[in-house]
Amino acid sequence: MEAAGGVAFWQTLSLSSILGWVVASSLFHLTKRVRALTQPWVTRRVLANTPFILRLQQRMRNGFLDCMFSAISCIVSVPFYTGFLPIVFWSGHTKLARQMTLLMAFSDYIGNSIKDIVSAPRPSCPPVRRVTATEDEKENALEYGLPSAHCLNTICLIGYFLHYLLNHDPKIDDTKIAVVFSLLSLLVILTGIGRIYLGMHSLIDVAAGFIFGFAILALWLTIHEYVDEFITSGHNVISFWASLSFLLCFAYPTPEFPTPSFEYHTAFNGVAFGLVSGIQRAGLRTQDDNAPYLFSSELPFAVFTGRLLVGIPTILTIKFCSKSVAKWLLPVACNTLGIPITSSCYVPTLKGFNGSKRKYEGQQYVAAYLEKMVNLWPHKAYDVDTGIRFLQYAGLSWSAVDLVPALFSLLNL
Repeated sequence: MEAAGGVAFWQTLSLSSILGWVVASSLFHLTKRVRALTQPWVTRRVLANTPFILRLQQRMRNGFLDCMFSAISCIVSVPFYTGFLPIVFWSGHTKLARQMTLLMAFSDYIGNSIKDIVSAPRPSCPPVRRVTATEDEKENALEYGLPSAHCLNTICLIGYFLHYLLNHDPKIDDTKIAVVFSLLSLLVILTGIGRIYLGMHSLIDVAAGFIFGFAILALWLTIHEYVDEFITSGHNVISFWASLSFLLCFAYPTPEFPTPSFEYHTAFNGVAFGLVSGIQRAGLRTQDDNAPYLFSSELPFAVFTGRLLVGIPTILTIKFCSKSVAKWLLPVACNTLGIPITSSCYVPTLKGFNGSKRKYEGQQYVAAYLEKMVNLWPHKAYDVDTGIRFLQYAGLSWSAVDLVPALFSLLNL
């Protein structure tokens, strides 16, 4: 069923529902109401779990476990998936890569939204010993606790990988299934234990991460084929996804105090948009699920190594260029339209700036008219870093699925 202009009814309904949630949440303070009901209970559970965490750390503490659990936390971190998913795509598993990327964006948004709605604390340090071996872990420690994003994302991606393996590998037998299932289950268990051992989460956080992870995975397995069909062969895909990405930024809940969670959501929101845009741009080149797989005669390891040597520097270069262009273009566009902006880190001249009063001499009529329309929105300063971060990760993702495969074709890789 399609509405006027060829826009599918479900697209209009989806965007309208999100917009309705944004308006209702703002008018009725729904986030604060949910927080008032959940935060006290979760906080009590975190405090009650503290003695257990202390006993666990005292009995298990040693340098090897510190290194092992820190390494596991890196394996299931956002930076790891940012680099890992393009490699899956270039290895020939195009459907697996695009589905895992979209699932990662979906689970990251839901998980971080729940974190910032509840705004429950992590285990107090001290007395709990918190191990943050990397800069990424130090940023994670600034987020709220419930649910554990590491546990949630691990359940989603490992669960979907097993589903894909069982349904797309005709050579797999019961022995291979048992081995893979055992290894992945061990990774899930160690991830949960590690989050507690490192002092990053309490039992209630880890349990909530697993519960929400299974719920999101079950939902995704219900809709993933429809999503894949839409992004590869649907209508109004890019315009719909751009509208969806825009609305999701405003639908994201406001936490009790600012945390890095919104930044992670923005990054994967950009990755998802770049993926969808690249698939639409590249057409069948990114949709060929009969592409040669790694270690096959058509894609030997030497050729795959060549792909990595070409692909990784390319996507990192595009990410840097996208960020540089966005840092110049977005402030100019916002100033032209009269949108008040500030910057938390990317644009030093805008730090602490609470408005955009600058006028350009000889401003054209169209720009002035657009400025009047923008002035109908609430007069608050918007963080331009959100748009910059979105565009740089969108550029990275687009290059991984469109530009880099085109280079592979030119170089016969």
